[in-house]
Amino acid sequence: MSPTNRQRTIYLCGAALIALTITGLTIPHPIPNQFGIGYGAALDHFIALIGVQAVIYLAAITLLLTTQAPAKLFPILLIAALLRLPPLLTPPFLSNDMYRYIWDGWVQAAGINPYRYIPADPHLASLRDSIVYPNINRATYAHTIYPPAAEMMFWAITRMTLAPVLGMKFGLLGFESLGIFAIIRLLDSAQLPRDRILIYAWNPLPIWEFASSGHVDALTVAFVAMSLWFAASSRFGRAAAALAVATLTKFLPIILLPAIWRRRDWKFPAIFSSLILAFYLPYLAAGAGVFGFLSGYGAQEGIASGRGIFLVQALSLPPSAATAYLFALAALLCGLAAIMVFRKTAQPAPRIIAKDVMLLAGIAMLGLSPHYPWYYAWLLIPACILPAPSILYLATASPLLYLNPTHSKLLWPAFVYIPFIALALRDLRPLKLPSLTGRPLAEGEHN
Repeated sequence: MSPTNRQRTIYLCGAALIALTITGLTIPHPIPNQFGIGYGAALDHFIALIGVQAVIYLAAITLLLTTQAPAKLFPILLIAALLRLPPLLTPPFLSNDMYRYIWDGWVQAAGINPYRYIPADPHLASLRDSIVYPNINRATYAHTIYPPAAEMMFWAITRMTLAPVLGMKFGLLGFESLGIFAIIRLLDSAQLPRDRILIYAWNPLPIWEFASSGHVDALTVAFVAMSLWFAASSRFGRAAAALAVATLTKFLPIILLPAIWRRRDWKFPAIFSSLILAFYLPYLAAGAGVFGFLSGYGAQEGIASGRGIFLVQALSLPPSAATAYLFALAALLCGLAAIMVFRKTAQPAPRIIAKDVMLLAGIAMLGLSPHYPWYYAWLLIPACILPAPSILYLATASPLLYLNPTHSKLLWPAFVYIPFIALALRDLRPLKLPSLTGRPLAEGEHN
């Protein structure tokens, strides 16, 4: 196939993804106050459609990485925007998390600490409406779980719109757009073609989880991408600040600190920790409640007991071994962190940063095995630099977790994690990962 025909085929793949996205919106039939797991056969059909999208998406990546002529950036971004438009303009149906974001923004606008009261508390009765409040999950027993940076952005977004659901989606997609810009600049730093933004922007995962469901992880993607871009550009103070904000949108990005922190650079941890404290200060009146439903969530999701962790279940470890397992996972991550920080004394290459990020994030995500697809979207950021099949598979296959709503079965998680483990072992073999980097950027090339 000639380079020109490869380009055309890539764009045809994008058109097919758009058509399937529109088709996907016709499958679900929303049930009032019931999301995702309540759809039965309709949800099965929806996940099958995402599976077809995944095949087309992976075909587009293969064409992109094997052609010698770069695809044009504008059509790629235009298709990315068109992929997000139909789900943006329709109500969420896979998850109702976004209603809590809107509620938390309203609570703060009323001058109330969002960590103080559960939504059902009589103190907040005056804020209840007929659209947002009935759709808040865990409204009768759980304080908000979201960290301070996320809370501040919920407040800011709700202040700028009169249409709460659509406005929150627009706001989160605005941050995702910032993340896409940062990934493009990260590609520039790595001297790789900008057309690789397709790896993130066309993946079905962010399309459905951000444009449709409006998950807070769009904020995480934005600030993780900015942190990696700043680090690759030797702006480590800004990298530390962006990583601190990312951590206070979803906690998990804290594991990336050793991937970009250089030994003897004490400015980095100082900025990081100072910003963490600064973001928490306005909410400290809630005392220990400032961490919200975090511990309850860990228990509810089976992390503390191990019953919700794939490897614990797959290895048939007894509940008594769950604590030891979590300590071993933490020790492994800390050991890798020490090695990464110790070896970095100068500016790390973008590819080294991406490889370290994927190693830390891959181990953490496998080790904790979060039950929800949107947790995996940030893995696509380093995959734009090093498109390792293991990471691409893990992110793209994660919607299969919707088919395990009780988090008690091994079948669908096994389809996600076992191929990931096999591919990761292959990727980690010497000389394998560099062969996946595809066509380098020609001198002066920016698409």
